[in-house]
Amino acid sequence: MLADMSQDLGIVDGLAQLSFLVQGALAKRAAVHDLSMTQVRLLGVLRDRRPGVNQLAALLELDKSSITGLVDRASARGLVTRVPSERDRRAVEVVLTDRGRALAEEVERDFGADVAVLVGGLTDPEQRRLSALASRVIETSQA
Repeated sequence: MLADMSQDLGIVDGLAQLSFLVQGALAKRAAVHDLSMTQVRLLGVLRDRRPGVNQLAALLELDKSSITGLVDRASARGLVTRVPSERDRRAVEVVLTDRGRALAEEVERDFGADVAVLVGGLTDPEQRRLSALASRVIETSQA
């Protein structure tokens, strides 16, 4: 940790160390539920969409064979299911089951509490500014 909290780590070290903190907190939440980080990402992606396997592969940046195994394992745990696509009868979509949705919501809630602790030393305006800046970085990286 920093001896002098006013020390500026610089953009590279600051973002890298912040990333490690956030990923570490999420990894701990995943471990509580015997989930891998990729499984947590899967649950997060499926909270608000019904992707096909190819779209899911793109969203998670994995190849199709990896997605098939990931979905198979999550399905075996009762977290996801495959359903016929509403847009293409030949395709399937991956959706959360009720159990999967409940787990996703629990992980999100508890991880949110962990993040609140991480940023607890910031004022409310500083937290809002950090959120806005992070959102902007993400938005511009996807352009």
